[in-house]
Amino acid sequence: EKSSYALTRRFMSKKGLLTVIVTVCWTSSSVQTKEVEKRRKAGEGRKKAMTREKIVVPVGTLGIQSEKDSDERHRNKQGLGWIITSFFLVGDLAGGGIVALPSAIVQTNFWPGLVINTAMALAMTYTSHMLGLSWVILQRRWPEYREHCRKPYPEMGARAMGNTIKHAVSVCIDVTQFGIAVVYLILSAKNISDFIDAFFKIEISFCYMILAVGICLLPVTFLKSPQDFWWAIILAMITTAVALIMIMIGAVMDYSTCSPERALNTNFLPTNYFLALGTVLFSYGGHAAFPTILHDMRKPYHFTRSSVLAFFIVYMLYTPVCILAYMTYGNSLRESVLNSVQNTAVQQGANILITLHCILTLTIVFNPLNQEAEEVFDVPHHFCWQRVLVRTGMMLAVAFVAESVPSFGPVLGLVGSSTITLTSLIFPCLFYLYLTVADRIADEKGKKKIDEIPSFTEVLVRSPRRRLIICSLIIVTGLVGGIFACYTSIKEIATTRFTEPCYIQPFLSSADSKPPAGYLNCCGAWQNITRLGDVSDCNPYFDFYGEK
Repeated sequence: EKSSYALTRRFMSKKGLLTVIVTVCWTSSSVQTKEVEKRRKAGEGRKKAMTREKIVVPVGTLGIQSEKDSDERHRNKQGLGWIITSFFLVGDLAGGGIVALPSAIVQTNFWPGLVINTAMALAMTYTSHMLGLSWVILQRRWPEYREHCRKPYPEMGARAMGNTIKHAVSVCIDVTQFGIAVVYLILSAKNISDFIDAFFKIEISFCYMILAVGICLLPVTFLKSPQDFWWAIILAMITTAVALIMIMIGAVMDYSTCSPERALNTNFLPTNYFLALGTVLFSYGGHAAFPTILHDMRKPYHFTRSSVLAFFIVYMLYTPVCILAYMTYGNSLRESVLNSVQNTAVQQGANILITLHCILTLTIVFNPLNQEAEEVFDVPHHFCWQRVLVRTGMMLAVAFVAESVPSFGPVLGLVGSSTITLTSLIFPCLFYLYLTVADRIADEKGKKKIDEIPSFTEVLVRSPRRRLIICSLIIVTGLVGGIFACYTSIKEIATTRFTEPCYIQPFLSSADSKPPAGYLNCCGAWQNITRLGDVSDCNPYFDFYGEK
């Protein structure tokens, strides 16, 4: 006779809790069923309970899942799907870095630059994957993280390596956001100044434009920010994608004129490679915001899918632009690829879209900065004069730094090689290694929740070899490359590409100050070729890559 039922045996645990062991018999014969019961009768060495019962249920309706598996598969009732999440990641990643990335490829003599670009894209994808897995571990071991968590990345650092690292992560995130705000404020001001120069032939120093953009943005920062800015991120992603398409169209249009006359770098300069690395890190390193997006997912364990898709999209957006720009313009490229596009309509169309992206990003970036400052000064949550004062002070601080270092490229590289290296390469590897080892120790000790932090030796000994090698390679590369790139960027700001602070320029004679760069970089070896036919708009600068 065939039967389908679950044989349930109960055993008493040491703490008096009921442990249930279930053996499922799928349409077994009565002889096979008796054999199964005979093998289980001893109870695997456990103390038997007083009772044992047979439960007959339809097997098709029986669902069995371990507690650990259930916790690992935690899902929110509402949240973002993994595809929508990937679009948010693209909106966070693709932005101001793309205008400087083509010059980074030129700095590294093309092929090495493509290798660096690809390697960093793969490394950033892997570290994003590790952030997702780390958050799954946190939600399983500490159920409080399944609810609202205001600062998920610092909390990840606290659970992995302690409160000191938690504070370090918070500082890194704040400095990163402040640096991004400075970069995007400079880029927005530069682009608006170029737009006015291109269409109205009015030269307005972008030093003044920095103040104008800051004043226009300030009232927006006074408002209590909505709980989510995802509409702005999606719009920023769309504007960037369209801008990149327009840049590629412009490069194709310029190819027949500029490519035959292009010049290439011939010298191997290590400083150029480190500067390029900082730019690449800035372009792909949006990880500081990833845990916040991850926390809002309906199924956080699908974050790896979102990461792979997002970085693939960003890589496929960035790489064709870099290749086309290199093949068309050569080393006439400078800080921004926008200025090398010779068609004014295409150039300024892309310019407007990139500027819109920067402004949207600024509205997002200022929100957590302002909230951090308000926490420090204990500002009430409702609209009040204290909020106006603190948020005005934050805008003034960002504008002051932008006016002090009015050089877009080196500042971008400095931010990319410093705090972004930590939040995007080093912290994800360290946190995942520590959390997985701590998770293994917790399982071995039979505890659902354990707050002990493993030692460095335990991490080295207990981590799987392949994972440890990959993470170690990423950490060492990030540390060494980041330190040298950071030093090179600071040196570049102070010497090679030094630009006088905006508040000093009015007191300098015209001979001492640099002339305005203008909105057009002409192509060719001597940077005097343009499809517009008016070479008076050209602004040659032959020592941008240190070749002259």
